[in-house]
Amino acid sequence: MSTIRILLADDHKMVREGLCSLIDQQIGMEVVGEAQDGREAVQLTRKLRPTLVIMDVTMPGLNGIKATRQILSKSPGVKVIALSMHSHRWFVVRMFDAGASGYVSKEYAFEELVNAIRTVIAGQTYLSPGIASVMNEDNPFHLSEINRSDCSVLTPRQRQVLQLIAEGKSTKEMASILRISLKTVETYRQQIMKRLSIRSVANLTRCAIREGLVSLEEVRAS
Repeated sequence: MSTIRILLADDHKMVREGLCSLIDQQIGMEVVGEAQDGREAVQLTRKLRPTLVIMDVTMPGLNGIKATRQILSKSPGVKVIALSMHSHRWFVVRMFDAGASGYVSKEYAFEELVNAIRTVIAGQTYLSPGIASVMNEDNPFHLSEINRSDCSVLTPRQRQVLQLIAEGKSTKEMASILRISLKTVETYRQQIMKRLSIRSVANLTRCAIREGLVSLEEVRAS
C-alpha cells in the first residue's frame, strides 16, 4: 500500500503541530504540508498533490467549506476529511455538499481520525459516532437537501467581504487583506447590503453565520 500523503489545514498552529507529530508516527501516513487558512490549503493542494486533506471547517480568509469546494473542483481525486469542533448538522451537510468524504469531531481521540483516514482512503464515507447520531435526529438534513441562504446571490468577492465584515474587520483591514482600495471595500459593502436587503452589520453577521462563512464563536471573539 502506498503512503497516504496528508495536508493539514487548521488556523491553530498548536493543533497542526500536534496532529503532524501523531500522524507521522502512523505506518503508511506522512504529513506533506500545513496550511493556516483555506486559501493556503487550496494553494498547497495544487502544489503538493496530497492524497488527503484534513480540513478545519471554520478558518479566517477562506473557510473549510469553500476551500474544499475549490480543491475538489481542481483535484477531484483528493479526499477531504473535515476535522471540526462544530457538530451541528448544518456544518456537516455543508461539508459533504462541498465534496468532503468524512467528518470528525475534535472532541474525539486521535484514533478516531486515524480510523476516518483509513476508511475514506478505502473509498467509504466516515462520520464520527457523535456526528452520526446528530444526523439521525428527528427531522434530519439529507446530504442532498441543502438549505441555501440569501447569501447564495452574492459573488465570490462579495462573500469574502461579508466574511470579513462578520469577523469584525475594519474597512482598512479589509482593504489590506483583499489588496483593494478603501473605496472599493465600501462599494462591495453597499452592494452586499443592497443584494441582501440588509442594512445593519448585525444582520449581515447573522447571514454570514447561516452561510458558514464564520462561526458564532468567532463572532463572539472578534
